[in-house]
Formats: sequence, C-alpha cells, structure tokens
Amino acid sequence: MQLFVNDLTVIDFSYCCPQRGIVGESWIVDVLLDGSLNEMSMVLDFAVVKKQIKAIIDEAVDHKLLLPINNKMIECSNSTENVDHEFVDVYTERADYFLQSPTCAFAKIAAEEINITSVNEHLTDIILKELPTNVQGLTLTLRPENIAGDYYHYTHGLKLHDGNCQRIAHGHRSKINFYINDERSTDLELFWCQRWEDIYIASEDDRVAKADIQLSEQAKNKLTDAHQYFSYTAPQGRFDIAVDEKVLEVVDCDSTVELLADYIARQINKPKPTQTIKVIAYEGVGKGAIASA
Repeated sequence: MQLFVNDLTVIDFSYCCPQRGIVGESWIVDVLLDGSLNEMSMVLDFAVVKKQIKAIIDEAVDHKLLLPINNKMIECSNSTENVDHEFVDVYTERADYFLQSPTCAFAKIAAEEINITSVNEHLTDIILKELPTNVQGLTLTLRPENIAGDYYHYTHGLKLHDGNCQRIAHGHRSKINFYINDERSTDLELFWCQRWEDIYIASEDDRVAKADIQLSEQAKNKLTDAHQYFSYTAPQGRFDIAVDEKVLEVVDCDSTVELLADYIARQINKPKPTQTIKVIAYEGVGKGAIASA
C-alpha cells in the first residue's frame, strides 16, 4: 500500500557550489510512503505525515547553509569565539566566503556536491529512522517551482527574526514581476534577475569593521581587499560573514521581502512623474510582497 502527500512543504536554504559560490534555493517536497496497514487501517495518519515528517525536514535542512563536506572547498572548525558555533570557510571558483554561525545554521551533507540526489539521500536516511515499523519505504520528490519567466537565487539573513530566518546564510529561488502603468515589463524582470543572480544581500546596518569580524584564523589570512564584513547577534547566537564584493549587494534596509520590494521600486528611475511602478517580489514559492512607486 502507498500513501502520498504532494506539496508537503517548501524548503528554503542556501548551498555551497564549487562554481557558483553560495546559492539560494527553494524546493517543493512531495512524499510517498510504502508500507502495510496499521491497527487504524492506515499506512500513516496524514496528520503525522504533515506534522512529523515536515518537522524532520525543516529541522534537517530548512533555512540552513548546506555544506557538501566531502568537497575540499569546505573547511569547518569549532569556533574559538563562541560555544556551539562553527567557523566555515568556503572556497569557490566565483568567490570565497568566510562565516561564523551557531552550529544549527549549517547542514553537513556527506557528498561532493549539493543537488537533489544528495539532499534526497540525506533526508531519506534521517526520516526513515523516525517512522513506525509498518512503513517500509519512503520516496521523496524534491523539485523547484516551475517558473515560466526569469528568476534569481539570493542568500541573506534577518537579524530581527525570532525564527530560523535569522541565520545569516539561508536563501531562496525567487521570481519577480514588474508593472509599469499596469503593463508588465519583462525587460525589468530580466535586468533584476541578472543583477541578483546567485547574490548575497546584506544590510548596511549590519556592516562591521574588519577588526570586529569573528572568523577562523585561516580565514583571516585569506581575506582580500574585495571582502566586506557583516555581523549581528540574534536569539540563536552570533553570526558573521565575509563576502566578496562581486557577489554582494548591500541594501539600505533590512532584507525582508517587504523591504526588498520597496528597495527595488526605489531603484527604478521614473521617466515620467505620472508613471506608476509596481513590484511583486517573491520570497521562495508562493509568498512575497508588493511595493509601488
């Protein structure tokens, strides 16, 4: 007997890629269970699937930075500055990134690269250990949203957030729509998706001096003049990141989707005073904010 739940959850995360750097991503999760019927004539109660399995997935990878620890581009060590924190140094073809975060902000995947297969195997192993014995099989389908137009991948952190959005390197795969006097502008959509392709978005308020950043000793020896530094303390702990300016956009606001929509709207020059601009910015799948200018 098989039981399925489509669109069980959406995982929003970032991952380290040898070519692209740190990449924001959003995947929809479908679940298929194989097993015999239990005493309630069920493979598993839908309420358990929706609550327990979703919670396991969220705890394992959602709003985390996924590290392919079998790849030599990743170097991890215990923080010498804070308890239950880690230093993570990431060396990629595109840019080098250096971080400190609470351990819970990272997911270590035993693979050479982060992709649907490696994350699927990681999650399947974790989930199966928590399911009752009548469940013999689990099939996860991880899939990106089908977006007909342009989209971008971004990574950020929200220091004021009480939940996991406070983690300094989590991200999203998002589309964006622009309307000029109620007419859609695909040219603007393409421009912003190219501008924010695999971008790290930081708030100017979180900028710190090089002397105040907390990183591994090896990272400090690898910093270049192109690196910029951001840090904050949130409920889960201390967060630090050094990002190369070529993969960075620094905004004059926090990076909530509401304020990013407003930021984008403010960046667009109006050719005519009477022109109206509407920005529909998405944060991952099926949620976002609308700003007008």
